[in-house]
Amino acid sequence: MATRCNRTILSSFRKFSQKTAIEVKIVEVGPRDGLQNEKKIVPTHVKVDFINKLSRTGLKSIEVTSFVSPKWVPQMGDNTEVFKTIDKLPGICYPVLVPNTLGLESAIAVGAKEIAVFASASEGFSRKNTNCSIEVGIQRIKQVINVAEKQNIKIRGYISCVVGCPYDGFIKPSEVAKLSEILLSLGCYEISLGDTIGVGTKTTIDNMIRSVLSVASADQIAIHCHDTYGQALANICTAFDAGVKVADSSVSGLGGCPYAKGASGNVATEDLVYMLHGLGANTGVDLNQLIDIGQFISKAIDKPTGSKVNKALYQNLENNKTVT
Repeated sequence: MATRCNRTILSSFRKFSQKTAIEVKIVEVGPRDGLQNEKKIVPTHVKVDFINKLSRTGLKSIEVTSFVSPKWVPQMGDNTEVFKTIDKLPGICYPVLVPNTLGLESAIAVGAKEIAVFASASEGFSRKNTNCSIEVGIQRIKQVINVAEKQNIKIRGYISCVVGCPYDGFIKPSEVAKLSEILLSLGCYEISLGDTIGVGTKTTIDNMIRSVLSVASADQIAIHCHDTYGQALANICTAFDAGVKVADSSVSGLGGCPYAKGASGNVATEDLVYMLHGLGANTGVDLNQLIDIGQFISKAIDKPTGSKVNKALYQNLENNKTVT
């Protein structure tokens, strides 16, 4: 007999499956959000190969690097070389993260067409992550956007800790809605709502999304879930039930939060694609290629894949290759 929790998740899946005529967009964040906290520095040529492989899977948006100080994020110290070297295929966006106007200047210099800015719904997390208050962080974002708009650069906004924070605990949905409204008014075309430490559940995610929808339309929202408690797929379905059509994910479940003890990586792109294809949604992404890429990057960082689907299907794919 299914547990009460299982029945809740299955109900969410069934509700979404009734809406699967929609096109679902996946934003791949592995090369940036997935790798940025890895202590082992990944060689530039491996990052470039990683991104080029992802470009051939059918993904339409791949966040490739971050223009931050190498002092604070050593893994992103080769940002300029990576961005200049990757193959930029037609029809694919290659956004980069920028924390301030200095980072933006570097992004402009290499020809970036889309950037991401970030804020936190938690005062404690904002001070720990960016060494400033939410209010000061918004002023920095405003300065970045003012310059970016003059260069006709698209701007996406991230909000961290949308349901919970390792320092401040539970986050009120109204705080997320207020910050979303500010970022949209400043010029962000889309807000990615991040459950940074993966504490969200169907109820908390639904309440948060509904609150944000009071100030934004569903096509201005994306969902970004970490899988610390194994709730990411159910939470993504909850967001899709509310009309959201964009989800962030990371191949092989790369990533994590250095300020949240025990926080695991992003939801794995392989797991997300497998689920969405099973529900009949159209992602345009080749799952078999993703599995090979997940193995490639996992070996490069010397860690096992964090994707359950990759673990389950990789050996079958290898056996089929051997047979043929």
